[in-house]
Amino acid sequence: MLSRTAIVAWKEFVQMRRDWRTLAVVLVLPVLMLVLYGYAINFDLRHVALGVQDDDRTPDSRRLVDAFSRGESFAIAARLDSPAAATRALDAGEVRAVLAIPRGYAGELAAGRTATVQLLVDGADSTSATTTIGYAGAIVREHSGAVTVEALRRRGLSVREGFPPLEARLRFWYNPEQKSVNYIVPGLIAVILMMLSTLLTALTVVRERERGTIEQLVVSPLRPGELILGKLVPYAAIAFVDVLLVMGAGRALFGVRIAGSIPLLLALAALYLVAALGIGLLISVAAPTQQAAMTAGMLASQLPTVLLSGFIFPVRAMPEAVQWLTNLIPARHFLVIVRGIFLKASPLAHLWPQVIALAVTAVLTLALAARRFKKKLR
Repeated sequence: MLSRTAIVAWKEFVQMRRDWRTLAVVLVLPVLMLVLYGYAINFDLRHVALGVQDDDRTPDSRRLVDAFSRGESFAIAARLDSPAAATRALDAGEVRAVLAIPRGYAGELAAGRTATVQLLVDGADSTSATTTIGYAGAIVREHSGAVTVEALRRRGLSVREGFPPLEARLRFWYNPEQKSVNYIVPGLIAVILMMLSTLLTALTVVRERERGTIEQLVVSPLRPGELILGKLVPYAAIAFVDVLLVMGAGRALFGVRIAGSIPLLLALAALYLVAALGIGLLISVAAPTQQAAMTAGMLASQLPTVLLSGFIFPVRAMPEAVQWLTNLIPARHFLVIVRGIFLKASPLAHLWPQVIALAVTAVLTLALAARRFKKKLR
């Protein structure tokens, strides 16, 4: 069995070596996709265009505006003189938010009362709007604390007497710098490998059928399992090289370090690749033409992996029925693995549910592909 499987694998290696253009694309495309997606997908908002409508025009109001202009969160893009001008700036897309300081702001502070300001945010992009509100809220709270301390000192009171005895100190674990690239790049590894691996094997068997060489396989002593494994091994080797290339590119280009065990990550990535390649083989033995196989491979790999795996949208935020559906997507489980090892240094003991799910997927897809091809032999 091993000798016949090795012969099929060697045949596939020879075909790939002859088609060096496709081989070059397979090796270069993952890195290119990582670069494009890695720089294009970024959840970090910086220099949000802010319009300022300062109707008070006092030193106190200017201090608040200065608090917004410091740092990288906001950039003053327009000075507005009326609510109508603020509306026009938001409608035209000149600004993403408007800080409106009413007349009498400084007087309210001087009287010891709570002063009110307004922040108008473009809510067309709800994710960016929520992040913008969070930035603004943090700035206002910090500035409010500074104003309170200054007011207490003017009255000759101790600063400690004006504050409650509890203080919350926030600390982010696993991604202390809160850089989205540390979260996106590991996810991209799962997405790219799923798309590439599925498409690599989606054409293997159906290509034999269209070229007329399937009859040679039919009359050969090859068993369906031997044929499937023989066609799996070369593409698994290439896909594993892609794993190393993508991991190296993520480290070199984006500075994303692997906090956990690299051997564990590579071992589980190999299991993930077998599951992905098995899906491609199942498509290849079932598809009537190469075009149909390519289309099915794209639909089976790209859409579910990007939309339903948790790569961009959290699985917990999806409807309960869809959450159950995501368990059928290998990328959903590998995302937990790769992000856990990259960011949390998760050990194997914490990843067993995902490992079992990938192993079951790999066994089922390869068994179904062999069974489907066996039916074609009859």
